[in-house]
Amino acid sequence: MTAGRKALLCLPTYDERENLAPMIDAILAVVPRVDVLVIDDNSPDGTGRLADEIAAREPRVKVLHRAGKEGLGRAYLAGFAWALARDYGLVLEMDCDFSHDPRYLPGMLAAAAEADLVLGSRYVKGGGTVNWGLARTLISRGGSLYARTILGLAVRDLTGGFKCFRREVLEAIDLASVECTGYAFQIELTYRAVRRGFQVREIPIVFADRRVGHSKMSRRIVLEAIRKVWSIRLSGW
Repeated sequence: MTAGRKALLCLPTYDERENLAPMIDAILAVVPRVDVLVIDDNSPDGTGRLADEIAAREPRVKVLHRAGKEGLGRAYLAGFAWALARDYGLVLEMDCDFSHDPRYLPGMLAAAAEADLVLGSRYVKGGGTVNWGLARTLISRGGSLYARTILGLAVRDLTGGFKCFRREVLEAIDLASVECTGYAFQIELTYRAVRRGFQVREIPIVFADRRVGHSKMSRRIVLEAIRKVWSIRLSGW
């Protein structure tokens, strides 16, 4: 891990009870010095209660309870604020459904020694996806290309949610003014980081479809992203 920097991994959950314990076990095993913050949006299936039980016996696990579901972006922003209020120098984000494999975490932390923002990328050499249908592949690749073109960025995977931020990035990009909450949230944060002059590095990952439960992706989320890219472009960042 980057010398002198404590790391916190933000793990948003909503109805992830079946995935939560295996995911936390996998994270703690592969990165022994990283803390995990479970950010639960009052999951009806009891994910938050399970997180409390795990945290009671594992000091590296913390839990942030939120009143209800407000979108993945708002959950991450709450986690980032929690991290910045403490002495964490690196803040990571990933999904709880095993579509982001914890085995990539050591490489992301190593890359953060030189880069300000590290992206787990499906669309650089060595990266990819598995168990995706044609429609989802086209939406994801097309969404990244669309956003790259409009925003004038060289980043290959703008829509991915597997990231490692240096603290300084989150402090500089004015999290309170972030507009997007859904699919476009990841685009907006990376765009703001680039516009602030931070160094971004993509490392290859293979993204697998979730093991248990149902995807949170919807047509509304995709349409919001298409519209929000123009809002991001015109924001002045």
